[in-house]
Amino acid sequence: MACWPSRCDNRTQTISDWTKVTQKKPSLSANAASSAPRSSDPSKIAVSSAKASGKTSSVKIGFKTSEFIVYPAHGVGQIMAIEEQEVAGFKLELYVISFVKDKMTLKVPTPKVASVGMRKLAEADVVKKALETLTGRARVKRTMWSRRAQEYEAKINSGDLVAIAEVVRDLYRSDIQPEQSYSERQLYEAATDRMAREIAAVQKLGDSDSLKLIESQLQKGPRRATKADEPAAVEDGDVEEAA
Repeated sequence: MACWPSRCDNRTQTISDWTKVTQKKPSLSANAASSAPRSSDPSKIAVSSAKASGKTSSVKIGFKTSEFIVYPAHGVGQIMAIEEQEVAGFKLELYVISFVKDKMTLKVPTPKVASVGMRKLAEADVVKKALETLTGRARVKRTMWSRRAQEYEAKINSGDLVAIAEVVRDLYRSDIQPEQSYSERQLYEAATDRMAREIAAVQKLGDSDSLKLIESQLQKGPRRATKADEPAAVEDGDVEEAA
């Protein structure tokens, strides 16, 4: 069973776009993201130290307090409040989202919800499709690992549960296979963590039960090949691992 050390310290962030969020988290792949320029737009200024005006609401544009949501860069979080703060003379309405396991709180401006990809928990049919994806044959693109790692990370941070399941499936290693490298293991655990948390929230399972469900699905897949059984590398395109 995989375990994941906490990757975030206690802190509160106010974000306004995807770039600012990804800068706050260390990259899972070998290449770190380049820094983005700061913006003078008041809606993009961090306001964790700003004083709240005291005006709050419980429902806004489809999300409500206490609701669990998925934030692509961090996974499942819970909306603790919808509050209004004054920033540089402008009133800004914010979702206050808690990520308990990561010991982190985000303050997301409500107008930026769509641009950062924040969404409701997956529907039951999407969860079913993601679990079925785990039982499929792993597909490995025969390219340099650094390029594949970037693609895996992009899938993890897409917030798409089925795409995340593909990463879990492709990086899973059975007992008959060589152990994963450190970077492979890091990505595998990140993808499994994201998937397990959302399934647990949707199906109201405990974390351990969610992980067991994922592991049982992975074990239903085709027998994984050892390195000696793998086909020769292909320069372009996706090829399936040998059964």
